[in-house]
Amino acid sequence: MTTASGIMYPQAPLLTMLIAATLLAGKDGAPAPLAPVPASRQIEWQRTERYCFVHFGPNTFTGEEWGHGTEDPKIFNPKHLDCDQWVKSMKDAGFKGVIITAKHHDGFCLWPSKYSTHTVAQSLWKGGKGDVLKELSVACRKAQFKMGVYLSPWDRNHPSYGTAEYNQTFAHMLEEVLTKYGPMFEVWFDGANGEGPNGKKQVYDWPLFIGVVRKYQPKAVIFSDAGPDIRWVGNEGGIAGETSWSNLNRDQYFPGTPRYAELTEGQENGTNWVAPECDVSIRPGWFWRATENSKVKSVDQLREIYYASVGRNSSMLLNVPPNSDGLISIEDVTRLKEFDQSIKSDVAHPLKPERVEADSAFGKDHWADKATDGNSESYWAAKDGATSATLSLDYGKTVTFNMIVLSEFIPLGQRVKKFHIEVDGGQVVASGTTIGNKRILRINPTSARRVKVVIEDSRAAPILSEVKLYSPDN
Repeated sequence: MTTASGIMYPQAPLLTMLIAATLLAGKDGAPAPLAPVPASRQIEWQRTERYCFVHFGPNTFTGEEWGHGTEDPKIFNPKHLDCDQWVKSMKDAGFKGVIITAKHHDGFCLWPSKYSTHTVAQSLWKGGKGDVLKELSVACRKAQFKMGVYLSPWDRNHPSYGTAEYNQTFAHMLEEVLTKYGPMFEVWFDGANGEGPNGKKQVYDWPLFIGVVRKYQPKAVIFSDAGPDIRWVGNEGGIAGETSWSNLNRDQYFPGTPRYAELTEGQENGTNWVAPECDVSIRPGWFWRATENSKVKSVDQLREIYYASVGRNSSMLLNVPPNSDGLISIEDVTRLKEFDQSIKSDVAHPLKPERVEADSAFGKDHWADKATDGNSESYWAAKDGATSATLSLDYGKTVTFNMIVLSEFIPLGQRVKKFHIEVDGGQVVASGTTIGNKRILRINPTSARRVKVVIEDSRAAPILSEVKLYSPDN
């Protein structure tokens, strides 16, 4: 498919995706999927929820954010590089993967590419024999940790940048990265497009680049401002919209689009599944600086970002940049642990209802209790044709809660447009628009015996795979 901006997005035929979604839904005459629906790689990515970014390269040693491509590669010399330490710090804090800036705008490659003379092979690190991607891939494999790569097509160093030849060069670089270091869960494309050393800008061949990824890493999701698999949320603060659709009319956008503000909410009637990703740095900058060791985000800041990203149908991509020794600084390691402990504390006391009822159900395998059975593959579905519905939870006694988690069964599409939460007597304690993969609502501690989820409006019959309440204490 070629878009209005000339970008071709290879994709599975819609019929194939809808058939796959139906099979995922069950064998008992399950609800029909509502297009668009996610591919399996998109579902797997969405369930990853939080993972880390690693900005690392010459900028780590110069203090720049955007390198110029003229830096002497010998400046890159992380004498104590320890990717095991990176992965352990992240995994111990509940993160499930890492995406590394294999090549930033300065063109410096963290692997010994055959297609550049601005790489680790020209650095002092390990006498030019090192390979950061190899070391990280080994660490990830040992820890069963997901790995992804960021490659900026902008290259302020490569002499062929700004010519047709460069597109082939970048495709070859992609092939090296995607064939030598094992499975990748995400490939991250920056939309920045500035001048190269010859003063020219590049006309990127996005169909070529996307095709390389699909050929060598078909299970990886591809990120850019507009997908094709996942999109930028439109800000670098890690904040998704209160309304957050995975649906998007992808043809209207392109990498580097000036209409990025529209990407925050997505589009209710969008024809493609392109869910948002929230990127943000744990520090003021993306690359490490010693002067920012005292400016690491607080636990409260990270916690708010988590609930405004994962809690709003998105993912949390938190940048944790290694220092010039090649280690995650102790300030960052400590804060990651504290952040994880705070999230675990918030969900330490789930509440289990004694009885769950709904005003309608699609069939016996999709009754109300399927939304509270703890199984993400089962779900409650309202009767076919319904665009509103209620789900009532009775706890048998008065309970106190301060958090509500809702999830739709996204293999059948995103449906809910508006909802609210009621307690005894009809008091509304929370409300919202979209739900999607996960919606987390935090409220003041509220005591009630009965809680009702009221779906006020939906694109098709509402389908919820999870409804869970949490108590602030025992």
